[in-house]
Amino acid sequence: MNRIGKLYFRYGTMGSAKTALLLTMAYNFEERKMPYKCLKPVIDTRDAENVIRSRIGIERECDWIYSDTDLYRYAKDLFEQKGVMVDWFLVDEAQFLTAEQVDQLSRVVNDFGCNVICFGLRTDFQTKLFEGSRRLFEIADTIDEIKSTCSCGHKTIVNARIDSNGAIVVEGEQVEIGGDERYIAVCRKCWRNKRIELSSRDILPFIDHV
Repeated sequence: MNRIGKLYFRYGTMGSAKTALLLTMAYNFEERKMPYKCLKPVIDTRDAENVIRSRIGIERECDWIYSDTDLYRYAKDLFEQKGVMVDWFLVDEAQFLTAEQVDQLSRVVNDFGCNVICFGLRTDFQTKLFEGSRRLFEIADTIDEIKSTCSCGHKTIVNARIDSNGAIVVEGEQVEIGGDERYIAVCRKCWRNKRIELSSRDILPFIDHV
């Protein structure tokens, strides 16, 4: 094929309007009659239906990506068996992709000339890279940060996990699905200060006892 596509990674913290941007792009493609597909890892179970939904209330139907989904085979079947030609693949929550699936998307770009835009988080609540995000940083053609602002005015960096009382959580499984009730996006300095506050609260009862 003569078409030349690109693999994009657009990342930001939670609440940075990544999903809203994806859905806006889908709307624009639809208005211009440009063929596209929305995809999303099924690990995000907040929505029972196969939809991508933004915090601002807009949504769009999508196809699920399972842990064993071969995305290259998925695209090839669309093109060769179903006769569906897609110019743009829009992938939400791309941090939950496996490294192998990111490689499969890169093959879709290379072999079929499609554009693939992945939207997702860079790091988890412990500031460690997600597997899918790491691989996208390694091989994506274009990488863009979607910036948002911490309550102190600095740029958000960390997707901090919180408990029911709003206190920072520093231990647990990497993946725990949740929204505003479980996560807040903060800058690195605020994240450090909140962890210091947590440590102080843990030490005080011991000091009082002594």
